[in-house]
Amino acid sequence: MKNEIFEWIKSIFIAIVIALIITSLITPLTVYSVSMNPTLEEHDFLILLNTHNVSRGDIVSFQTDLQLSEEEKKQLNIIQKLKNVETKALIKRVIAIEGDELLIVDGKVYVNNVELQEKYINEDYTFGDIHIERVPEGKIFVMGDNRANSLDSRSMGLIDLNTLKGKVLIRIFPVTKLGRID
Repeated sequence: MKNEIFEWIKSIFIAIVIALIITSLITPLTVYSVSMNPTLEEHDFLILLNTHNVSRGDIVSFQTDLQLSEEEKKQLNIIQKLKNVETKALIKRVIAIEGDELLIVDGKVYVNNVELQEKYINEDYTFGDIHIERVPEGKIFVMGDNRANSLDSRSMGLIDLNTLKGKVLIRIFPVTKLGRID
């Protein structure tokens, strides 16, 4: 009987250690908005790689100071509920990284004087006239792929790298779209 109890305790301990290792490397995320359409849709289930090392074009999630509504709190996954999450995490595409020059003018986006060819956006026009001579160290500029319906760096400003939850590694659900996202 003692051996059986010891084996149960050992198995539970090993499972907890494995879970802690996995959650330190990856984070699950469900999409709750249309700001990344057509690339991501509401209720897509994603796995993020926990990293602050990002490149232009990566899709990232970051924590904001925006408060969750009561409805949004009900939709949190079990890990977020355990962490007592009270603020919104957003998901956007990295457009410019530290050291880049960014210009948005006449509906076009330029990074380091080169117009971006953005086949992933929902429309052909990017609203906002913005010029950033140099993205500071530790910051990134992000936008949603659904430019007309996205709360992003055009209104929120630059995003601190230390607020990143990670970058999208893979879409798990819906199963018909399982795989990497570009």
